[in-house]
Order: sequence, then C-alpha cells, then structure tokens
Amino acid sequence: MNFKHFISKIDDYKIAALGGINAQFKMAPKLRLKYNKDIIKANNPRKASVLALFYPNENNEMVLLLTQRASYNGTHSAQISFPGGKIEKNDKNLEATALREAFEEVGVLPSIVKIVKELTDVYIPPSNFLVTPFIGFLNKRPNLKPNHEVAKIIEITVNDLLNDDNLTVVNLTTSYMKNTDVPCFKIDNHIIWGATGMMLSEIKELLLQ
Repeated sequence: MNFKHFISKIDDYKIAALGGINAQFKMAPKLRLKYNKDIIKANNPRKASVLALFYPNENNEMVLLLTQRASYNGTHSAQISFPGGKIEKNDKNLEATALREAFEEVGVLPSIVKIVKELTDVYIPPSNFLVTPFIGFLNKRPNLKPNHEVAKIIEITVNDLLNDDNLTVVNLTTSYMKNTDVPCFKIDNHIIWGATGMMLSEIKELLLQ
C-alpha cells in the first residue's frame, strides 16, 4: 500500500466499524482467552494507551512503527510493542497519553501526528493493564530518536501486515508461561505476538475493509 492510497482511505477508516474482540482474538494467546469483561473489571486494571503510527518510507510504501523494548527486570522485557505507556495525571485523556509516550520513547512530536481512530481496548493479564490503541499518521517519515526504553526501532510495511503468509504459531516460554504455542505475525524475522499481535489483527481487518 502506498502513501497516496492510504490517504485516500482515511475517511473510510474513520467511519468503518471495528473488528473488536473477534478480530483481536484471532491472534490472542490461550492465556488471554479466559478473561471476559467481568473478570477484567474485577481486576481493576491500570489504564494505558499506545500509538499505532503510519507514515511513508523512502519507497513511498506505508509502514507501521513498532519498537523492541529494552531488556529489563520486568514482565514485558525485550518484547515488541507500539510506543505507549500508562496514563499520568497531567494527561488530558488517553489519546494525549499515547502522543506523549510516543514523543518520550521515539521523539515524534505530538503536534505533527494526525489521529485517525481509537481502537478496541486490549487487556494484558500479566501486567494488569487495559490498553487503548490509537491509529495516527504522518505525511513523511519522522526523525526518530529512541530513548533508553527502546532497544530497536522496527518498521513493518502495510503490505507485510496484510500478507497472510506472515501469520504463524510459535512456542514461547516467558516469565508467566512455559512452552506455550501462541499465534503471531512473523515479519522480517520479528515475532510479534500477545497484545501487540491482537492490536495488529484489528488494524489489519480495518485496512482490509
């Protein structure tokens, strides 16, 4: 998908119905499937948000920005995610949280991001966060400046996201699960799974409408 085509579809994306939990669960680990709305509410999760940022690369192909987290002593160490984090008291709303976090983590100025749509919340059991994703875009590639929380910048093309050949299942062991088969996107040798994979699944369905 090139930049011109993406821009021509912006108004359609804004009004399109979301795939919601059905789209997300296509890429959900079994661990996540047992959590319904009542259980999530009872857990009183912390609120957070992320930014799914699209922009054209040097070939005018639309890409989506992801990051690999730095290694640390925590639940999601070294995992691939969107820029984002928990809401803070000075944030006006969750959209402001996503924009602030993207600025802090990768240096994207909030003022240049055009927000397209809020997506369906994703619950993350291991860290008890309820995360709201926002889709945004830029007219050109930003000057990315990752901070200490980011080990690597990852840019995947929309074409690769939409390609079903990049869907697979891998067996993973983490701090909260062992030898578990999980659905994932495998793009440029990056394994994208869990909450990020669930968000990507809903984004994929939106782009295919």
